[in-house]
Amino acid sequence: MAGTVRESAVRDGAVSAVLDLASAQKTLDAQPFSRLVQARITEFGHGAATLEIDIREELLQQHGFVHGGVLSYAADNTLTFAAATALGPAIVTGGFSIQYLRPAVGRTLRARAEVVQAGRRQAVCRCDLTVIGAEGEERVCAVAQGTVLPLNGPAGGNGEG
Repeated sequence: MAGTVRESAVRDGAVSAVLDLASAQKTLDAQPFSRLVQARITEFGHGAATLEIDIREELLQQHGFVHGGVLSYAADNTLTFAAATALGPAIVTGGFSIQYLRPAVGRTLRARAEVVQAGRRQAVCRCDLTVIGAEGEERVCAVAQGTVLPLNGPAGGNGEG
């Protein structure tokens, strides 16, 4: 399905610039908070994106779990990067919801998002957040869904929006 989303977005003129993994990481690095948490994009393209953060003490809350704000950050950014594969780079989060399922404890936080549906005016994406343990096992700790909007209306449009 992700390939279908990408192809239809290109056909409809929704993508104004082709992005790749290197340019996605450069965009992420331009965000001061992303640098603070040391986030990295490990997969990008074809309607999906993956973001990873090594878990360290500064990212924990008082019970030793990854702070919910870090999980929300990861979901928000990953949803938006996935949407960029369909809408192009000039986008913003319209809104998202997150459900915390279990405490995030492990060595790496991984957020994987994919486009569920994309049109000219928005993309709806979903994201699974997992923690990778010491033995490489992955456990889902949260799920999110969000809507991403073109920054200045539909790409290729007149800038109204």
